[in-house]
Amino acid sequence: MTEVIVLNGGSSSGKSGIAWCLQAVLPDSWLALGTDTLVEAMPASMQASDAGIEFAADGGVIVGAEFRTLEAAWIEGVAAMARAGARVIVDEVFLGGAEAQQRWLGALRDLRVLWVGVRCDSAVAAGREVARGNRVVGMAASQADVVHQGVVYDLEVDTTHAESMECARTIAAHVR
Repeated sequence: MTEVIVLNGGSSSGKSGIAWCLQAVLPDSWLALGTDTLVEAMPASMQASDAGIEFAADGGVIVGAEFRTLEAAWIEGVAAMARAGARVIVDEVFLGGAEAQQRWLGALRDLRVLWVGVRCDSAVAAGREVARGNRVVGMAASQADVVHQGVVYDLEVDTTHAESMECARTIAAHVR
């Protein structure tokens, strides 16, 4: 039985909406946790430090050593929750592509994971980004392709023209 669903996609690609819809359509209770949860849990000083995470004016994201340390603990914590019996949907942005997936693979090594790529045309994601109003403009376009480089998926969905619920149903059909 699938214990963890990892949704990877760029900013404003629709991952969070899909995660919420998955919670509605999947049997059993699933926790939805993501990189935004991690960043929100960090002290504000981490968002203004070279050691933490910086959101550049052009939409780039720069992560430092202290962020990586907390991220490693976060990943291990999410894996521990799944091992303890929680079913988890991870809403993630693999800024380092395959390297980022490797960090998760190591932590989730003994769990049954469904790896899902969430794609979205960069222009569409950029429009969503502006509409949201809580993102640095340029982040969606800069992440749309790079987060998928070298990443291996069990399934991919594209939110360019598909709604979150449609994507969630497609994913749910692959959950065992």
